[in-house]
Amino acid sequence: MNLSVVILAAGRGKRMRSDVPKALHEALGRPMLRYVIDAVKTLKPAKIIVVTGSGAEAVRERIDDNRLSFVLQKTLLGTGNALSIAKKGLKKGTVLVLNGDCPLITAKTLKNLLTKHKRNNHLLSFLSFTDDTMPGYGRVFRDDRGRVTGIVEDKHATPTEKRRFNELNGGVYVMESGALAYLNRIKKNTSSGEYYLTDIVGIVSRAGKSLEAYNCPAEEIRGVNNREELYEVSDILKKRIISKWMKKGVTFIDPHTAIVHAPVSIGRDTVIYPNTYLEGETSIGKDCIIYPGARIYNGTIGNSVIIKDNTLIEESRVGHKASVGPCAHLRPLSVIGRCAKIGNFVEVKKSNIGDGSKASHLTYIGDADIGSNVNIGAGTITCNYDGKNKLRTVIESGVFIGSDSQLVAPVTIGKNAYIAAGATITKNVPPGALAISRVKQQTLEDWHKRKTGVKSKKKKGCKR
Repeated sequence: MNLSVVILAAGRGKRMRSDVPKALHEALGRPMLRYVIDAVKTLKPAKIIVVTGSGAEAVRERIDDNRLSFVLQKTLLGTGNALSIAKKGLKKGTVLVLNGDCPLITAKTLKNLLTKHKRNNHLLSFLSFTDDTMPGYGRVFRDDRGRVTGIVEDKHATPTEKRRFNELNGGVYVMESGALAYLNRIKKNTSSGEYYLTDIVGIVSRAGKSLEAYNCPAEEIRGVNNREELYEVSDILKKRIISKWMKKGVTFIDPHTAIVHAPVSIGRDTVIYPNTYLEGETSIGKDCIIYPGARIYNGTIGNSVIIKDNTLIEESRVGHKASVGPCAHLRPLSVIGRCAKIGNFVEVKKSNIGDGSKASHLTYIGDADIGSNVNIGAGTITCNYDGKNKLRTVIESGVFIGSDSQLVAPVTIGKNAYIAAGATITKNVPPGALAISRVKQQTLEDWHKRKTGVKSKKKKGCKR
């Protein structure tokens, strides 16, 4: 089949109350238009044309895909006019036309529509549905023989027509090249000043050409015109995604409060606790536990990893059997090795943490390369910024860093070295050495008496 696709994404989306083009509003972390593009790509069309209008440049920048062709509808004169503009870039064959604000459409439904269209040798086919809870959709009119005669917009249909015709237009069309010739017969609507693509159905019917409407799930062709509808389709997407992973062996303690983006992958026997956010292209391995409040964006998590409460992981990798959190922060480009531990209130930035190494609490590790089996004490800081440049710290395997130490980069701590608690390290430490950097302790007796001139009194017990 010589298939081309036209996606209509020129609408301003006035009811969104936004400066962002409607098709770029995100449903579960991705622009609505991206879902539509991904669905039609599975059909392997020869060409995909996106019709843009308001915010055209923003759409082109955000949807960066060399398989797409963009055309501009300079004056927004309706869907019929939009397809007429796109027609110039189409070759002979079959054309699939759909809207860019319908992120719930599936490849399966589109394939079924194309199959039925070809099998019955129609000039024009389109999707329809029945759902009394979804107002605003055009009514599909049929004659006494059940043949499609046209589509009437909901606002133009009379109460009697609405009671008689409860089949609604889904806004997804398949047409042969010959049907495009009828676009120039569409007349401008007198009230809106626009050319409605829906009018082509009645024109083709009156011309005696073969056409049909095929029913599909109402959920799939829900459009988005305002923020409430955007939430509704996002919620449906979320339920679809979580249901898919539960069927593959993932446990969700409370699926209503978890957020999982479409590109995320999760291994079997992993347990996801409430109020967790798995975003972007995150990958979670097998047999992991993701505790409440965790947010992982574009993270790669190995097998048997524990991510504890209220932990943020951004564009970082965590090795098998490692533990991160609670209240830890892995900033971008951090790599945590196998069986490593990143504990309470530890921040890691652009650093490599070796296998079996531990930073259990209250530590900042920035721009560092840390070997295996290193112990980093509480309060340790890698001082990686000199006011102008970011500098690296190297800690080789087997090193013990005492609590409250500062490692002033650039500095290297040799293998199996020890850093005494409270040290400020400004020079390289040889392998196996002990580095101590602290002022000698002095104890001044009776300091309180000398300072205040008051003798110390014995503390008495509390009076009751």
